[in-house]
Amino acid sequence: MREFIVEADGGSRGNPGPAGYGAVVSDAATGETLRETAEYIGVATNNVAEYRGLLAGLRAAHELDPAATVHVRMDSKLVVEQMSGRWKIKHPDMKPLAAQAARVFPPGRVTYEWMPREQNKHADRLANEAMDAGARGEQWSEADSTAELDTAGEAGGAGAAGGAGTYGSAAGAVPPEPPGDAAAGAARVRGALAEGRASAAAADAGPNAARASTAPGRGVPAGAASGSATDDADGETRAARAVEDARAPQADADGEPRATRAVEDARAPQADADGDTRAARADTDARAARADTDARAARAVEDVSAPQADAEGDTRATKADTDARADARAAKADAETRVAQAVKAGADTRAAKTVAAPGWAPADMGAPATFVLLRHGETPLTPQKRFSGSGGTDPSLSDTGREQAERAAVMLARRGTVQAVVSSPLARTRETAGIVAARLGLDVSIDDGLRETDFGAWEGLTFAEVRERHPDDLNAWLASPDAEPTGGGESFAATATRLAATRDKLVAAHAGRTVLLVTHVTPIKTLVRLALGAPPESLFRMELSAASLSVVAYYADGNASVRLLNDTSYLR
Repeated sequence: MREFIVEADGGSRGNPGPAGYGAVVSDAATGETLRETAEYIGVATNNVAEYRGLLAGLRAAHELDPAATVHVRMDSKLVVEQMSGRWKIKHPDMKPLAAQAARVFPPGRVTYEWMPREQNKHADRLANEAMDAGARGEQWSEADSTAELDTAGEAGGAGAAGGAGTYGSAAGAVPPEPPGDAAAGAARVRGALAEGRASAAAADAGPNAARASTAPGRGVPAGAASGSATDDADGETRAARAVEDARAPQADADGEPRATRAVEDARAPQADADGDTRAARADTDARAARADTDARAARAVEDVSAPQADAEGDTRATKADTDARADARAAKADAETRVAQAVKAGADTRAAKTVAAPGWAPADMGAPATFVLLRHGETPLTPQKRFSGSGGTDPSLSDTGREQAERAAVMLARRGTVQAVVSSPLARTRETAGIVAARLGLDVSIDDGLRETDFGAWEGLTFAEVRERHPDDLNAWLASPDAEPTGGGESFAATATRLAATRDKLVAAHAGRTVLLVTHVTPIKTLVRLALGAPPESLFRMELSAASLSVVAYYADGNASVRLLNDTSYLR
């Protein structure tokens, strides 16, 4: 499986102020830069720009290989901790961006690492290039970018994430390899990954890590080699190797130390008292495994390091080395066993919590944003089944349509759960929304993102008429979501992009509330399709009647639940 490194940054000159982001995707195996992306995003905060950079980097990696694993490196502690699930996301501007980022790759295929700002120069340069371009009234161009060359040529950082938006002065030159050298790039990437993962493992090791400072030039903890000095330099080397063997993190397919992952699993918040107890016990087991490993490794060093005064010294050192290696292997095996037990304890706890919690969603996510999706009532074109989008005559409701809206209003008022009303800007939806809102005692907000698809030259025609006049265009439209109706209408893919952005904006604005969205066939079907993760062709497999109700709930973790589809019971 291919692995990418995504480095991302964002900045705002004013916070909030003119803002932009930059992201670079490189190959973890070779270090080669595969993709650069940057954009000026107008007035925004640093954090929003950073999230936009993360999202752009993940999407660029997904375009390169949807099956890849991704390691994200950013100098924003906030973004790293929130996307890793350790900090909650409270700001309404960042919740939808984080939710979008979490959906680019399946859970478990993306890991996050914080890095110092001075190591994030490439993405930082891209963000500044985008902001500079925006100040000139231009768009950033990858072809004109010099960010990679600038990064290779100097060691100073630009400070984009800090909001300054100007290049820092060079603190010194980087090693003199050519900027485009793939081998040098690979070395930098691997070094950065190794440093980040070693730091994470050391941080989790707790007191053991604090005691075990590394001796210069060796992998031997200074405290472990505190016995009398050995006369046998080769024996000392073997001792160091024995300790390295004993202490080496056990890496799995995604490169994370098993012990670290086991402790993280054990520390995952547990909903009940029993879960807390199991988590603490699992953490203790994992720490005990590591402590035991340290102790055995230290004994191995002492055995090998003890000065040998007689002619049998070499033989004893060899035997000690053999014993040390055996102890190291036994320590590792014992540690792996304890870690496995810790992992199982964590898994048992999570399974128990899932069974105990009502429904499938965690109990602490709070109330979802619930969208009650009301299709407008009939127009004169509706019973004739004619294409009626946002580019046609914009018809009003018929008498039947107004009656349907009234019945929907009575039913919604009886339920009493709607807290806000948002409508498409077209006449038929505004009229429907007005009838319902008057009954509910609410105002109507207009959102252009809820408008119907533009059907181009097909507006006002029946399906049979379109097939007769534009058979090739119709076949292409039925076969691909990217195909546009004749005459430059809007494709279903473009509609989905528009609706996804509108959904995220409204979810952030109405977190925990129930909102009535009065809109059209294609927008409602698209929101349902996106919530289900269904393919584009599913749009042709849903029935959606005039004045029907559908309901979708959106949770804080980015997941959605379709609760109702095409209810017309109140119209009969």
